[in-house]
Amino acid sequence: MQQNMGTIDRGIRVALAVVVGLLIVTGQISGWLAIILGILAVVFVATSVISFCPLYLPFGIRTGSRK
Repeated sequence: MQQNMGTIDRGIRVALAVVVGLLIVTGQISGWLAIILGILAVVFVATSVISFCPLYLPFGIRTGSRK
């Protein structure tokens, strides 16, 4: 598994996950929307940690530099 995410992409994903988490904790979003966005936030953090997004593969997208 080769990394295909750059630092900026990873930062944006983590920032979005934090915003979603804060919205859920403060009660701004709830119900099914909170569940779906919460799962998406977890996926964003996980893909940021491993620097790999499987959805980028079919499209040949790389936001990071090649090593």
